[in-house]
Amino acid sequence: MWYMILSFVISTALVMLAFAQTRNFVARRLRYVDAVQSAIAPWIAGLGAAAVSMPILAWIPYVGVGTSLSIGLAVGLGVASGAREVRHTLPRY
Repeated sequence: MWYMILSFVISTALVMLAFAQTRNFVARRLRYVDAVQSAIAPWIAGLGAAAVSMPILAWIPYVGVGTSLSIGLAVGLGVASGAREVRHTLPRY
């Protein structure tokens, strides 16, 4: 039973870290990149993050494919949130 709680805590921490880091990166570093503002950018980033993390997390005990899919979702939502933040803070001409 304790391993289920440990798995949940590890997965939650990884997802929160992925979302926060992605949102911060998009809002700070990709502020003036037009491609991030497209509707497909969160999908591409999320699928890419899930594809990269899946072979790594599939072999680690207590986490697995579900965690990598959750990380992909968090990265996609982080890109969308960071792009929305940029749209609301840039001056309009």
